Amino acid sequence: MAIAPLLCTSCGSSTGESTEIISKQTIEVSDGQYTPQIMHMLGKVSDPQLSPDGTRILYGVAYTSVEQNKSNRELFVMNADGSENRRITGSAESENNARWVGNGEKIAFLRGGQIWVMEADGSSARQVSDVKKGIDAFELAPSGERLIYMSNVKSATKPSDLYPDLDKSDARIVTGLMYRHWDHFVDEIPHTFVAAFDGRSVGEGRDILDGEPYELPTLPFGGLEQLAWSPDSRHIAYSCRKLTGKEYAFSTNTDIYLYDIQTGNSVNLTEGMMGYDTNPVFSPDGKYLAWLSMERAGYEADKNRLFIMELESRQMRELSADYKYNVESITWSPESDKIYFTSCINAVEAILEVDINKDCTVKYKPAKDEKTSDIHLGNGVRRITAENQMSDFSPVQVMAGQGKLLATYTSMLHPAEIVAVNIADGAVTQLSFENRETLEKLKTPAMEARWITTVDGKQMHEWVLYPPEFDKSKKYPAILICLGGPQGTASQGWSTRWNYRLIASQGYIVVIPNRRGTSAFGQEWCEQISGDYPGLNMQDYLRAADEIRKEPYVGKIAAAGASYGGYSIYNLAGIHEGRFSAFVAHAGIFNQEHMYMTTEEMWFPTWDNGGAPWDRNPVAERHYKSSPHKSIGKWDTPILVTHGELDYRVPVEQGMAAFNAAQMMGVPSEMLLFPDENHWINKPQNSILWNRYFFNWIEKYCR
Repeated sequence: MAIAPLLCTSCGSSTGESTEIISKQTIEVSDGQYTPQIMHMLGKVSDPQLSPDGTRILYGVAYTSVEQNKSNRELFVMNADGSENRRITGSAESENNARWVGNGEKIAFLRGGQIWVMEADGSSARQVSDVKKGIDAFELAPSGERLIYMSNVKSATKPSDLYPDLDKSDARIVTGLMYRHWDHFVDEIPHTFVAAFDGRSVGEGRDILDGEPYELPTLPFGGLEQLAWSPDSRHIAYSCRKLTGKEYAFSTNTDIYLYDIQTGNSVNLTEGMMGYDTNPVFSPDGKYLAWLSMERAGYEADKNRLFIMELESRQMRELSADYKYNVESITWSPESDKIYFTSCINAVEAILEVDINKDCTVKYKPAKDEKTSDIHLGNGVRRITAENQMSDFSPVQVMAGQGKLLATYTSMLHPAEIVAVNIADGAVTQLSFENRETLEKLKTPAMEARWITTVDGKQMHEWVLYPPEFDKSKKYPAILICLGGPQGTASQGWSTRWNYRLIASQGYIVVIPNRRGTSAFGQEWCEQISGDYPGLNMQDYLRAADEIRKEPYVGKIAAAGASYGGYSIYNLAGIHEGRFSAFVAHAGIFNQEHMYMTTEEMWFPTWDNGGAPWDRNPVAERHYKSSPHKSIGKWDTPILVTHGELDYRVPVEQGMAAFNAAQMMGVPSEMLLFPDENHWINKPQNSILWNRYFFNWIEKYCR
C-alpha cells in the first residue's frame, strides 16, 4: 500500500524551517483490502458545533501519521446543509475544543494547551490565554463575557515540601487510597476555573472549588460535560464527588452543585442522592435543571435516570421511571418543554425525546413473559431515529428553525460522520463525507443481528459480521469477541482498538454476543452478572460458540477479549472443553484476589465481586474460589497475552501471571507488553503491531 501525504508548511517554526503537517492523505487500496494502516489513516470526525445563527457547522478531523506515530487535528467549517466544506486551519499542532464566539464572527479553540482566537475563516489566529499549568478544555458563557476552563492543580506532597534540603528526591509520599488512577500516579488533579473573556484576552482564573482537594471534573473520564452555564451566565451547575482517599475509592456519590458567580458559594442540589449524579444541563428559559442520576451507592452500572429540578422551588422529579433503558446524554428543546436524549436500545444508540409535561412517574416493571428483545419506551417518550437504523448516534444539538438535530453517527462499518436528523420522522441526512472516497474502494463485510436462546431459555442478542464476498459454500474461521465492562454493550460504535470490520476483512466471521451484563436490554439483564462472573455470562459465550458452529460454513473458532473480556478468556480457557482453537487476552483479570488489592476504584470490585477476598459471604467466597488462576491446570489451548505496562485499572502483573502460568503448564503461549500504553493500545505503531500479532496468532491455529 502506497501512501502519498498531502504536505503543508508552517511559518511558525522558530528555526525558520518548514514543518511537516499531518493532514489528509491519499490512501491507496490494493484489491479492496482493509488493513490496520488504512484504519488509522481514516479521518476521525468529531465535535460538531452549530453557529449561533444556525447556518454553519464547525467541526474537527484528526489525521494520523503511522510514520510519525501520532495524530494531528484540524478544523473545518461547512454550511448547515453540508455544502461549501472547507478546512480553516493548517498547523503542526492540533486544534481542539473549537467554539463560536459572539455571533459567529470569530472562533476560539485550544492549541498547545492555551486558548486561541481567530476569524471565522481561520485567519489572524492569536493566543489569548497564558495559564501556567495549561488548559485541557474550556466552555464560553452564553453572555460571551466569561468562560470556564480546566487546569491541573497540585494534590500530592513532595519530599521537598517537608524537607527543603531534599529537593532532588522524587519519592512518592502516600497516606491514603487512590494514589494512582487509570494510567498515572495522582500528583495533580483537575480543577475548573472561571475567568473573564472579551474575545482578546482571558482574565485571571478563579478556582470554583477554591482550593478544595476534590476533582472537577471527576476522573478518569469526566470533561466539561460535567459543568453547565445558566442561560443568564450567573450560575454554573457542576457534578463533583467531594471525597478523598479511602472514601473516594469506595464511593460513586457525585452530587450536582449550583455555583454562584458573584458570591463564589456552592449549594448541593442533590444531597441524599447517593449514586452518580452527573451531566447537568439548564433549560433555555432558565427554569429547570436536568441531569443524569444513578440511585444506588457504589454501583457504577445502575440504571442511568433522567431527572429535572424546578430551580425556584427546588422540586425534582424523574422523567425516566417508566423507561426501560439508560439515558446517556441530554439536550433541551428551544421551548424548554422537551428533552432530546441518546440511549442504547437493543445494541443500537438511538435518539429519543421526552415531554417534561407528561406523567412519567410510573416506575417500569418488566412483565413476567417479557423478552430482552421487547422494547418499552414508557410514558411521554418517543423514539426519533428508526428501529431499523443500524447506526449509533452521538449527543445532539438542536438546529433551531429547521426541525432537525445535529449529531454524528457511526457503525461497525464506518467511522463518525456528521448528520442531520429530522425530529418529526427520524430521517437522516449525512452532511460530512470525510472518508467516502476510501470506503468506496474497500470491500465491505456483511453484518446482521441475531437472537439466540441461552441455556436458561432467554433471548440473547449478538452481532455477526461476515468477510467481504462471503460464500456460504466455503468454510471460514470464526472469532468470538468477549466484551469488556463487564457492563456496557456492543453497539454500532467504531474504534481503532477493536475494529470488527478489520477483523472480518481478514477473512473471519466475527461473533459478538451481548451476553449477560450488557446494558442495552433492561436492568435485569445488566445486573445479573454482578456476583456471577463465572456463571451465566460464561454459558452465554459457550452457547454463542455452539450456535455458530452449527453453520456449515464455520470452521475453527478462536475467542478474544479485553479487560473483562480478558478475564472471560482466562475463565473460558479452563471450561471450554475444546470448543476454541486459540485465545487472545488483552488487559485481562487473571487472579481476582490479587486484582482486588491492586486496582484503584474499589467500589467496582466490591459491588461486582460481592465484597473483599476476606469477606465471608456466599457471593464473595464463590467469586474468589472461581478466579481463573485456580483453573490453570485445565488450560490446554494456545493463548496470546497482551497488556499495557501503564495499566493501573488491571495492573500488568495480571497478564504476566497468566503468561507465566501458561508457560509453566506447557501451554503454547506468547506475551506482548507495551511499556508506553495503559488499559488500551492507543499509539498507531503499537496498534499495528498488536493487530499483526493478533492475526498471526489466530491464523496459526485456526486456518
